[in-house]
Amino acid sequence: MSSSQQVVGFRPPTAFSRLWPAPWFGGLQGSDTAWAIAFVVPYVAIFAAFVIYPTVYGLWMGSDPSLYSLLFSDPRYLTTLVNTLLFVAIGVNVKMFLAFLLSGFFMSRSWWVRSLLAIYLLPWALPGLTVFLSIHYMLVTEWGLLDSLWRAVTGEDGPLFLVSTPIAMAANIVSYIWKWMPFWTLIFLASRMAIPQDIYEAAEIDGATGYRRLVHVTFPLLANVYLICTLLSTVWTLGDFPTVYFVSGGAPARLTDVLATYGFHEAFDFGYPNLGVAAMMSALPILIPLVILLMRRIRVTGVQL
Repeated sequence: MSSSQQVVGFRPPTAFSRLWPAPWFGGLQGSDTAWAIAFVVPYVAIFAAFVIYPTVYGLWMGSDPSLYSLLFSDPRYLTTLVNTLLFVAIGVNVKMFLAFLLSGFFMSRSWWVRSLLAIYLLPWALPGLTVFLSIHYMLVTEWGLLDSLWRAVTGEDGPLFLVSTPIAMAANIVSYIWKWMPFWTLIFLASRMAIPQDIYEAAEIDGATGYRRLVHVTFPLLANVYLICTLLSTVWTLGDFPTVYFVSGGAPARLTDVLATYGFHEAFDFGYPNLGVAAMMSALPILIPLVILLMRRIRVTGVQL
């Protein structure tokens, strides 16, 4: 050992000190540790009170097996389950496909395209209550905008938009796409901008232009992003409540309910909160595999081009 090391009291690390893990608080000592704990505790308390406790309590409320026997014996629940699958499958896939195509259109540097993009984002930027109630009052019978226009043009009463089950269900899906497609278009637009232009130039030399460039260059590079966005959107859409509740309200006769609105009606309108929680928990066999698949995909690909 050198003399300088002896002066400052240097002690070489031992095998024990190398194996001993670093403190969880990052080596903070004294008052620094106290301040760190003081700042962390409120966030932990809020997370426990508003996330952990409601989740655990909800799982406890829906843990009775008899609730699911009651659900499956209700014909309205089976209709609701089919509506949810249609709402998620059609809404998510059509929304993501159109958002991907429109992101290519908004890649243009023209000023009018940029101005159109700002207008296009308005449905997503506005509160959902405003968007969905506006669509509802357009469709409502006799006083709605579409019915009034139909009467002004043809002189006859318009179709009963919210009385027909297929039309009301289609209105829910179209409203959902209208609200959320701008957000995913923006995600795909940012992903397209991350693709180096050298790749497109090389593809153009090889003859990949127009739709060939889209199919053989752009989509393979964005396939991971597209899949992860689709999985994430599916998880969110399974619990979507405002769209159906404010657009059709489940009309006619709750035949267009989805699981979120069905559980809400059972819990608050009919006074069966346990049944309402069980209705939402019945989506877990679909939701949990999607979350696991999403987490594995993110870990494997890293959402990188």
